[in-house]
Amino acid sequence: MNLVFLGPPGAGKGTYAKRLVEKYNIPHISTGDIFREAIAKGTELGKKVQDIVNSGNLVPDELTNALVEERLRQPDCANGFILDGYPRTLNQAQALDGMLSSMGKTLDAAIYFEVDEETVVQRISTRRVCSKCGKVYNLITLPPKQDGICDDCGGQLIQREDDKEEVVRSRYRVYIEKTSPLIEYYRNQNKLFTLDGRKSVEEVMKMLFNILGGIKKK
Repeated sequence: MNLVFLGPPGAGKGTYAKRLVEKYNIPHISTGDIFREAIAKGTELGKKVQDIVNSGNLVPDELTNALVEERLRQPDCANGFILDGYPRTLNQAQALDGMLSSMGKTLDAAIYFEVDEETVVQRISTRRVCSKCGKVYNLITLPPKQDGICDDCGGQLIQREDDKEEVVRSRYRVYIEKTSPLIEYYRNQNKLFTLDGRKSVEEVMKMLFNILGGIKKK
């Protein structure tokens, strides 16, 4: 089961991926994880990424593509994978098709978790993080027992800069603008499945399992 997850920040991609990892025993891979792993291992590609990140620049497509291919060739991806945060551009999507073809594989589906701007803003701007232990809360769906205080360690809850409303709105609009070509690309390949990310986790998971069940039968 080779999958790409698409959707704006706050769409719940990580939550849904975790459920699929448990069910299908395939890895959930994000570009951030790939970069950190390559840097930690000290590979040649990892050293290049570290130099670029340290200088404050964006990792170019060519290097990102090479790192993704290196990751997808690891043994735990033999039965499939969930890519989250990659591809981000049309060039990356085309590169992914090429690398999978070279491995004798194809992408089974691109799952797009569609969520409107106001829902994303509500979900992310109400998120709070413990300044001590890092536990994540949500003032609406998962509030602390005592306002502003972590249930586990008593640390102060803070709002991260990139969780503030104006930043969230900017991130959302940039994501939608950059993702539009990808949506069309996978739609034209008949690989795009769009799910209403505003629904509850259980409702979305039910729809997702139905889609993947149909794909596995092919």
